[in-house]
Amino acid sequence: MIPDDSSAASDAPQVPAADQTLRILRYLAGRPAPVAASAIARDLGLPRSSVYHLLAAMAAHGFVLHLQEDRRWGLGTSAFELAGGYARQQPLARLGRPLVAALSDRLGESAHLAVMSGGDVLYIVEERAPRRPALVTDVGVRLPAHLTASGRAMLAALPREQVRALYPTASSFPDRTGVGPRTPRELREVLREVRARGYATEDSEVADGLRSVGAVVRDRAGWPAAAVAVTWAGDAVDQSELVDAVRATAATLEARLLR
Repeated sequence: MIPDDSSAASDAPQVPAADQTLRILRYLAGRPAPVAASAIARDLGLPRSSVYHLLAAMAAHGFVLHLQEDRRWGLGTSAFELAGGYARQQPLARLGRPLVAALSDRLGESAHLAVMSGGDVLYIVEERAPRRPALVTDVGVRLPAHLTASGRAMLAALPREQVRALYPTASSFPDRTGVGPRTPRELREVLREVRARGYATEDSEVADGLRSVGAVVRDRAGWPAAAVAVTWAGDAVDQSELVDAVRATAATLEARLLR
């Protein structure tokens, strides 16, 4: 877990507002669910009025979001963009590439590693198996998270309030093949099944005739850092073997990230 930053620094910061903003972001990143502004002020020892002003400014730029019904605050999509940028540049892709390559070699199917970017997944590692169908999951490609196994694996690891903020209405669900969840209620049911199984699936929701399984990779704070997935065509595959291999690869990558 990310440690709380509730103690005052030994040297007074030269830019107090910037220091307080970063402390709030760090605090929210270490929480498993959104929290009340009063709790942020109490735990960080900050004036409540300052916390509200800073949260409003961060919300305007997408770094936090306000769950009005619950009167709580959580990380916004811009914070995930920063995390994704770091992941793309350094440890995640570097550590994940040999594991994803080994997974593809072992199964003889295409495998990939993706991170969340707002309501999309962004592919950062792609290993194409020989003589397998062409995929749309090249490195740098974005796809709607709710349609992909990778995205569902990560969405299921987010607090439900965070998912609700990403998918508030039926208009939040772009479509590719006419298959897949189209309302918040349908997505909640899909993610409930993912949590119960411990892995995600999709069938012809990204491309006709292609299926995938995916498993989440969590960071030290328990947030979904990435997801490992395998894609194949048709039914002539032992899906249980794929599931076991994908989950084992995700667990290995998670362990290496936590070292």
